[in-house]
Parts: sequence; structure tokens; C-alpha cells
Amino acid sequence: MTGVGPVTPPPAGYRRGVLRPALASLLTSAVAVSGAVLVGTHAPAEVDGEPASARTVRAADAESVLAISIDGMSVAAVRRLGRAQLPNLHRFMRAGASTTNARTEHEMTVTLPNHTGMVTGRRIDAATGGHGVTWNDERLVPATVQAAAGHDVASVFTVVDQAGGSTALFAAKTKFTLWERSWPDAIDQVVIDQDNGALVDRLVADLDEDRDFRFLHLSLPDNAGHAHGWMSRPYLRAVRQADALVGRVVGAVGSDPVRKAGTTIILTSDHGGHGPRHDDARLFDNYRIVFMARGAAVDRGVDLYEINPTHRDPGTRRTGYGARRQPVRNGMVANLALDLLDLPAVPGSELDADMDLRLTAP
Repeated sequence: MTGVGPVTPPPAGYRRGVLRPALASLLTSAVAVSGAVLVGTHAPAEVDGEPASARTVRAADAESVLAISIDGMSVAAVRRLGRAQLPNLHRFMRAGASTTNARTEHEMTVTLPNHTGMVTGRRIDAATGGHGVTWNDERLVPATVQAAAGHDVASVFTVVDQAGGSTALFAAKTKFTLWERSWPDAIDQVVIDQDNGALVDRLVADLDEDRDFRFLHLSLPDNAGHAHGWMSRPYLRAVRQADALVGRVVGAVGSDPVRKAGTTIILTSDHGGHGPRHDDARLFDNYRIVFMARGAAVDRGVDLYEINPTHRDPGTRRTGYGARRQPVRNGMVANLALDLLDLPAVPGSELDADMDLRLTAP
């Protein structure tokens, strides 16, 4: 593998992948009892419209983690549109653990730096141990995250890969080829397609593959925000479209009982937005984001701050990295995913490096 990605937008369906054996199934003993899928002993008859007969045994860990980032989705939009217009996101929150007051990286509220924080568990500023990605375009210099940081930078992809697992990236912006160049042997499947619907088609088709970690990036709200302004009618329409795509992904995961029982989905955003921009890291609308998770290893309908006493709801504060009790941040995706997979934290990471972010009540 050369690890060199295109600079100009690639044709629809761009992909690269070499499949590897995934980690051994963590659910074999849970589901292979007399050839039947077990139902939890204390499962209610119906939860959020789901009959108990469709539910499988809850697991302490996950066999697979899917991380979804909705680029540029603001909390203000989630609240304004509400349950009626965003049924899938609100169903996601009712079915899992969530907060609508999470935080981006402290230094910047732009796409590539925040997404790189999500997969490395690092802050941005290289001088203080961050990943060093401060740009938000398709430049080839620095060519890799490691070159930007001036030292080796591992990621959730490399930890899963070193454990013998399989990973995949599905992104709607070509700038994510940076990750392919940075960890060329650790991401087994790369699909970049600026058509969000086609991208989700590819991810849904990939669910039949035995993978341990997938990352899905959706760009619709960010695209509309830049073109028409955050909270404009086109922007709100794009958020509704992203909601429908999330519903399709969740439905595809849940269509197979074994896959549903073994998959945890994490959903967040890289930033919000205000007016036509989102790059002022001091604005509340820019640095406030959602963070949520659902799956068999996640409690239903719980607030992340209520079940995580080691983390503090920041209110309207931006909150720096020096605070003793940190807010939930999008940069915690990497180590939360690895914790669910029962793997160690990303080497050199800072955000949730102690793996103390809980998805279940004590």
C-alpha cells in the first residue's frame, strides 16, 4: 500500500481495502445456546416500540463499534427541530446515554482538527502533546498526522489493527485521505464519497463484514451551513436528511439480532455553527455539540453527566483541558470505542485515557 490519497475529489465509490481476520466474537457463548438467541431475563415486554422477543442478551463489552460524526450539526438545530422532525436522533437518545452539552476540542472548532482528535484521543496543539493537525483542507504538506505532530501519533485504527482486528473509514470529504496516509496499514477499508446517501449505502453493505471499528462521517449539515448559514431553512433540511441517514444505519445494524447485540454506536459532531461560519472557538454555538451512544452495553435513556461523576457538565463554559473534571468531549470517541472493545487506550492519548467514561449507571 502506498498510502497516498488523491488531492482532487475522487470519483464516487472511491475505496481501498484489504480485509483481515477480526477479533474473536465476544457473543458466541451468549447466542449459541441450543441454536437460539437468548432474551434477557428481565427484559420488558416492549422498549421504545421494540418487542422483547427481538432483544438479545446484554453484553458488558461490544464486538463492534460504529462511530458516526455529523459534520456541523448544531445543538440548537437538534432542539429546534425536536422529536417530530428528528425522530431518529431523538429515538437514539431515548435508547441510550447522551448529552446535548458536550464539547469540541478547546483550541479549534473546525472539521479536520476535531475529527483527528476523535480518532487519536489527543488535543490539537502539538506543543502540548496534541496531534498537530491545524489545517482544514487537502494539503499534502504536512503529509501525515505524524509529520504535523513531529512524533509518532497512534489512533483507534492502529490499536485495533495491532490486536488483530479490522477497521473501516467512510467519509464524505476528500480531506480524510490524511488518515489513510497516516495509518495506511491500519485502516482496512477506505470509502470516500461526497454523496452522503451513496456513502451510507456502502457502509450498510459493509456491515456483513466482520469488523471491529467503523467510522462514518456525514457532511450534509456542514455543507448547507457554509452555503446558506447555520439555522437557515436549507441547513435545517440538511439536519433532517442526516437524521434519516442515521435512522437507516441504525435500522441496518438492528436488522440482524446478533449484530444488534454486539454493536455499540457512538454519535457526535465536530462542531456546531453560527451564521455562515463555525471557526470562532469562543462561540457557544460552535463549541457545544451532542455526544450519544446506544447498544447492548449502554443504559437506556440516561444522561451522560448524571452517570459520570468524574465528568462535569460545563454549563455554557468553554472549559480548558486543565479542569480537574472535564466535560464530555468529541475527542473521547477513540478511547471509549477501545474500552468497549476491551482494548487498551490509544498510546499517548489524553482524552478519556483512563477509560472512565461510563455508558451505564454505577
